[in-house]
Formats: sequence, C-alpha cells, structure tokens
Amino acid sequence: MRNKKRRRRHVISELNLTSLIDVVFALLIIFMITAPMMTQGIQLDLPETESKSVEAHESIQVSITARREIYIDQEQVSLVEFRPRFREVFGGRGEVPVFVNADKKVAYGIVMRVISEIQNAGVERLGFFTGPIAGDDTDSW
Repeated sequence: MRNKKRRRRHVISELNLTSLIDVVFALLIIFMITAPMMTQGIQLDLPETESKSVEAHESIQVSITARREIYIDQEQVSLVEFRPRFREVFGGRGEVPVFVNADKKVAYGIVMRVISEIQNAGVERLGFFTGPIAGDDTDSW
C-alpha cells in the first residue's frame, strides 16, 4: 500500500457558467412574454389629423371609449359621477392642461357633454388627442 501514490485533488478554480446562463435566458424569456401584457392604458381608436405632438409633464387625461366608458386618468367613472370626480381631481388648478381622448365611434353629443363639464370646472388649457393620418385620404371627407 505504500507503493500507491497519493493522488492530490486539484481544486477547479473555474466557474461553471452553464447553469447561470440557463437561468438568465429563462428570465429573459419570461420578461419578453410578460412585458406586452403590462402595458396600461385605455384602448381607443383616435380620430386622425395632421398636428404637432404636445408634451405635458403634469396633465389630466379624460378618455371616452367606444363603449361609452369614461376614464379620468386611469379611473373609470360614469357620466353621472364625472362632474364631482373631475372637480375633485382637477382641484381648481387652472394651469394644469386637460387632454380629451375620445374614440372616433363615440357620439358627438357625449363628447361635447364631457367637454362642457371640463370647461365648467374652470379648465383653461384643453387639448385633444388624435392619431396621425395613415394616408392622404382627404377626399373621403
């Protein structure tokens, strides 16, 4: 037994990256799948116009969907609740711009009623969101 040489164990100083790369790829795939689901907002089919884009850091968005659902920012309210809730959110801050997003399928009367309530609350800066024109279809008017 003395003739047997003692074998020294060599310490492997390399880091096995295979399992680490597998975990990173798995997380990447999970994020790629879930990221589109995390988009928030209200789906609207906006009217199309030729206009410049506007940037407002602090603003209030009022949205009206094709199903006549009204949202103040991301909070859904009914037409009856709109006036008191909007006044509460707006709080008389005349310098804060308010943008109206209305689906192009919404009846004109409903949009005008909402705009009237916004103006009666004391809003000084009122704007409208529209989408870019897809083509030159001015003949379709």
